[in-house]
Amino acid sequence: MTGDHAVPDHLVGLELLGDPALLVGADGQLVYANPLACRLLDRRLTALVGLEAESVLRLRTEDGSDWWECATPLGGDPTVRRRLAEQELTLQVGAVSRAVAVTGARVEGGPDAGGLLLTMRRVDARRRRDVARADLVSTVSHELRSPLTSVKGFTKTLLAKWDRFTDEQKKQMLATVNEDADRVTRLLGELLAVSRIDAGRLQLKRQMVDLGTLVPGVVTRVEAGIGRGRVLTVDLPGLPQVYADPDRLEQVLTNLVENAVKYTDGDIAITATQDDQLIRVTVTDQGEGIEPENLKAIFTKFFRRPGEKRQGTGLGLYITKGLVEAHGGEMTVTSQAGSGSAFSFTVPKGGLELSGIDLEALRSSVTTTH
Repeated sequence: MTGDHAVPDHLVGLELLGDPALLVGADGQLVYANPLACRLLDRRLTALVGLEAESVLRLRTEDGSDWWECATPLGGDPTVRRRLAEQELTLQVGAVSRAVAVTGARVEGGPDAGGLLLTMRRVDARRRRDVARADLVSTVSHELRSPLTSVKGFTKTLLAKWDRFTDEQKKQMLATVNEDADRVTRLLGELLAVSRIDAGRLQLKRQMVDLGTLVPGVVTRVEAGIGRGRVLTVDLPGLPQVYADPDRLEQVLTNLVENAVKYTDGDIAITATQDDQLIRVTVTDQGEGIEPENLKAIFTKFFRRPGEKRQGTGLGLYITKGLVEAHGGEMTVTSQAGSGSAFSFTVPKGGLELSGIDLEALRSSVTTTH
């Protein structure tokens, strides 16, 4: 909110900046604030001009000190101290605190000589990215340390004391090494998938896929690893083929079915429905369910429920959602704590036309050539 205050000609360019910008006179009073600065400070320009900058821009350093007193940005010769290095500060606007990156330059010459031009940029997103990176490093370090420690321990033991072990003992050790190597490979694959999803570089190798064959194949492989006493049912009534990446769809289904196995001791059902445009596949379990406040959070990177003791990186559902959306589908979940969960994803119907091929034009060209 800028109000109808006239903008001096030499300040018109600041109106076009993509960040909040303010001009402070040599006397410490605000001379100008561009529209984004007015919005950030929640005041009209006419209500800002002439106020003491310190009283409006209540900036605090990391230790809570007043930035104006610590940095003395208006002190010294402006021809010597021309620029202020960028610094992350806290801006207090009413009862709200915002993290901002502040930089500035002293004004030389002109009507505002000796003043200070400040620009600010909110850094909430940057801080969230920093936290996400720290979480990534922490999670990867933790997930890699355990299997690599095991691999190192067993290989060192076998090399040092090979003749002391029976063939069966050696086989067990090597089997453990193999499993831990698979675990590391799986983690690296997940991280690569996350990187491609985040960068929008996930490539799909589409072809016509028969869900009626793909889904039972996934269920058979999962059943082979969980033993008896668990029932996985499949109900896929007359589904048409879809134009999709079979490996990625298999990854989606495997993640969902394995998650269901992981979180329930009861039966699991894989069903499908269709309408004119979409096929919807749903994996339903009879597990402990998901708290309402976590229904959206479970699809974020590295999410772990409070008190979660099961192994995992917290990347599976994030990757699953990304793979589904790359196909033009949607990932949803319905659940009640203590009553199980139902994870669903959609896949658009259609064939080669989904890749941008004009089937009518193709048919016409074939007819013409014949």
